[in-house]
Amino acid sequence: MAPIVVMTAGGLNPTLVVRALCARFPDVRVLIEQSESKAEITRRRARRLGWSAAIGQLGTMVAARLLRNLANKRIAQILTDHNLDGGMPADIPVHRVASINDSETRAVIAQIRPAVILLVSTRLMAPGQLAAMPCPVLNLHAGLNPTYRGQMGGYWSLRDNDAENFGATVHLVDAGTDTGGTLYQVHAKPEPGDFISTYPLVLTVAALDVTCRAVEDALEGTLKPYTPQGPSALHFPPTLWSWIFHGITRRIW
Repeated sequence: MAPIVVMTAGGLNPTLVVRALCARFPDVRVLIEQSESKAEITRRRARRLGWSAAIGQLGTMVAARLLRNLANKRIAQILTDHNLDGGMPADIPVHRVASINDSETRAVIAQIRPAVILLVSTRLMAPGQLAAMPCPVLNLHAGLNPTYRGQMGGYWSLRDNDAENFGATVHLVDAGTDTGGTLYQVHAKPEPGDFISTYPLVLTVAALDVTCRAVEDALEGTLKPYTPQGPSALHFPPTLWSWIFHGITRRIW
């Protein structure tokens, strides 16, 4: 069986996906890119949304990090409840690159010759890089497409009084942001202790099975993308003042 490559910037959620894949498939490789700095992310958002929104979004991410102890407690409970190990398998091949869009990444992929590539928590793959990939490229997105594309899809579904669409999507990658054909979707339900820092984990855990199924479909050449119904909207993290306001007034953190 040809290899499976998981591209990621690292972290717990991608590690859980890797472990789930390793339990079902014999040859999984991991390519880890360097995370973008907060300054780079803020500048990019400012070009698109303006500095006020970009700085407000940065403030939310900083504030959420200050709640790390609260998040860690809830994360540990989620792992225990689902009997999950958050450590990367020691024997899995890992390649480190600056970016999934670098020429170095193309060289690694040309050497591995994977049957499928799965993106989990990476920067967007550039159109030219995507065109150079020799196999289907999938993405695990913590939101239901097309209504909750972009970032913090679970949070925004709750903000929109749309809790029944708190869910995750596995889809093909195209030149847009979470606009490729949908392969699988799954719905989930957050617990009272969950908040903006743990929603992505809740959704990742809920999507582990369908992610493996999508990878298996790619290996077998049976991918069946479809276009889900609903309005299309691209989301970014909430600004700090918006997050605090809705947390206080509606208990949506």
